[in-house]
Amino acid sequence: MTDTPAVSGHHAPRAIVVMGPSGNGKSTLARRLATRLGHVFIEGDDCHPPANIAKMARGEPLTDTDRAPFLAAVGAALAAHPHGAVAACSALRRAYRDQLRALAGDIVFVLPRTSRAQLWARMQTRKDHFMPASLLDSQLAAFEPLQPDESFVLVDGNARPGRQVQAVLDALNRPV
Repeated sequence: MTDTPAVSGHHAPRAIVVMGPSGNGKSTLARRLATRLGHVFIEGDDCHPPANIAKMARGEPLTDTDRAPFLAAVGAALAAHPHGAVAACSALRRAYRDQLRALAGDIVFVLPRTSRAQLWARMQTRKDHFMPASLLDSQLAAFEPLQPDESFVLVDGNARPGRQVQAVLDALNRPV
């Protein structure tokens, strides 16, 4: 996969999902991107049923069955904002991204790329988050790379948030 985005059009899409494993900065980027675009910000963590949060807090990875209501909630939240929304959601597998698209229509996925070591370090320093660092490897094992037929933008997950936002905006405005 290259850093060349596969985005369509010359305007901000209605739905953007900043995706990837825990600790890659998706919530920070999604919140800032939503602000710059004048879109609604959706924190995916808030869409998890309490049972999912409890399971992850115990260090147990979620199953596809566990993720179904979470993905439905994120997709519904995106669909509820026809004038634009940016969600932070792991969307690790192609099937999960397909479920989100089925609910919300066309989505541009944004992936801040970061090394495992950096993810681990970030997760170790987070305070008051339900996702323990012990689940990082299960997330990385579940990750399925974005495919050429998906609309996406890759950004340097180690760049400052403002630079990441600008990279996304530049990619969205680049001719296809």
